[in-house]
Amino acid sequence: MVSAQLLALILALLLIIINLLTKYRKKHQRLPPGSLGIPIIGQSLGLLQAMRANTGERWIKRRIKKYGPISKLSLFGQPTVFLTGPAANKFIFSSDLLTPQQPQSLARIIGGQNMMELVGADHKRIRGAVSYFLKPEILRKYVGKIDEEIRQHLRTNWVAHNRVKVSPSMKRLTFNVICSTIFGIEQGTMREVLVKEFNNMLAGMWAVPINLPFTHFHNSLKASRKVRKLLTELIEKKRSALQKGECSSHEDLITYLLSLGADKGQALTDNEILDNVVLLMIAGHDTTSIVLTFIVRQLANDPITYAEVLNEQEEIAKSKASGEALTWDDLLKMKYTWRVAQEILRTIPPLFGGFRRVIKDVEFGGYLIPKGWQVFWTTSTTHMDESIFREPENFNPARFENQSGIPPYCFIAFGAGPRICPGYEFAKTETLVGVHYLVTRFKWRLCSKDDTFVRDPMPSPKHGLPAQIELKTFL
Repeated sequence: MVSAQLLALILALLLIIINLLTKYRKKHQRLPPGSLGIPIIGQSLGLLQAMRANTGERWIKRRIKKYGPISKLSLFGQPTVFLTGPAANKFIFSSDLLTPQQPQSLARIIGGQNMMELVGADHKRIRGAVSYFLKPEILRKYVGKIDEEIRQHLRTNWVAHNRVKVSPSMKRLTFNVICSTIFGIEQGTMREVLVKEFNNMLAGMWAVPINLPFTHFHNSLKASRKVRKLLTELIEKKRSALQKGECSSHEDLITYLLSLGADKGQALTDNEILDNVVLLMIAGHDTTSIVLTFIVRQLANDPITYAEVLNEQEEIAKSKASGEALTWDDLLKMKYTWRVAQEILRTIPPLFGGFRRVIKDVEFGGYLIPKGWQVFWTTSTTHMDESIFREPENFNPARFENQSGIPPYCFIAFGAGPRICPGYEFAKTETLVGVHYLVTRFKWRLCSKDDTFVRDPMPSPKHGLPAQIELKTFL
C-alpha cells in the first residue's frame, strides 16, 4: 500500500505543477498579440528585406493594422515586443525598467562595454565623459578644425571634378572629420585602412547573428577585429604620449578618456575606451553623412528651399574675410538651414528604430512584457503620423520654427529623455559647416532620374546620388 506520506508528497507536487501551469497560462494570455515565428530567425529576415526594398514603413504599418500598436515578435534572436506612439516612446526613453538593448549582431561587433549596453553607475560615468567632450562649450574650440577638414575634403574630391557620387563622398567627409576632431587621427595610412575596414564592419550590424563564413555578420566580425586592433595600437600611443607630457588630456576624446579618473584610481578600462570609440565612430559617421546626402538631394529637387538656404548662407559668407573659417557664432545664425536638416531627419531618419531590454516584468497598455525580452521602437510611427505632423509626406521646414509646438516624444531622430544622443551638437555643427560650403561654393544637379533609396540598415541612395557639379568660387 502507498503510504500516506507518499500520497501527500505526490499531491503537493501536483498542486505545485498545477499552480505553475496556471501562472504560465495567465502570463501567456497577458502577452501582446502576435507570433514569435521560427526560433532565432523570427521576423528578422522579413523586416530586413522590407528595409532593403525601402518598404520598412509599410511593413510596420501592416503589422500595426493586423495586431494594433502593441505586438510580440522575434527579432535578431530575441523575443520582442513592438511598441508605437508618443506614450510608448516616453515609456521606452524614460522608464527605469528598460535598459538599452542592441541586436546581438551589433553588440558583438561594437563590444559589450559601449554606453548603449551599460546601465546604472557605469553608464552614467561613461556617458558623462563623452557628453562633456561633445557639449557646446568644448565644441566651440573645434569649429575651426571641422571647417578646415570639410574644406580640405571638398578641395580634394569636388574641386576640379565635374561629377561626384554624393553619398560615398559625404560618408568619407564625415569619417575624416570624426577621425581628426574626435580621435586625433590625421590623414595617412591608418585612416585609409580604418575607413576600408569600418565600411566592411557596418555591413552586418543589423543581421541574424549566425557566424558562418558566407554571412554578412561573419565578415563584419572579421572587420571589427581589424578595426579594434588598429584602435588599440592608437590608444597605446596616446597613453604613452600623455605619460611623457607630449600631448594634453583635452587634445581629443581618446586622450580625455585616458585621463579621466586616473588621479582617483577610477580610470576607464581599455575595453571601455575602445568600445565607446567604435560606437562614436559609427554614430558620428552615419547620422551626419546621411543628413548631408539627403540635404543635397532635397535642394536639387526643391528650388524654394534651396533659395532660402543659399540666401542665409551667402549672408554669412559676406561677413567673412577670404579664407576665414566659420565660428560658433556663425553657426547660431543658420536657423533656417538647421530647420531643413531637422525636416530631413523627420522624413528620412538615419535610424529606422532601436531596442531596449526589460529588466523585470513590466506592464504597458494592458499587456505584460516579461523580464529579459526586448522592446522595439521605430521613428516613422510618430514622424509620419498626420495627427502629430500635418501632411507628413510634405517637406516643410516651417514645422520646426516653434519647437515647443511639437509634442514631446514625437520627434525622436536623436532619441529622447535621459538617453538622448550625446553627439547631437557635434552632428549639428558638422552638418551646418558642410551645408555652408556646399551651397556657397558649388552648384549641382542630379544625374540620375532614380534618386530613391534603400535601407541596409541606414538609408542610402540606390546609385550613390551622382551629381553634376560646378564650382562657383574657390574654397
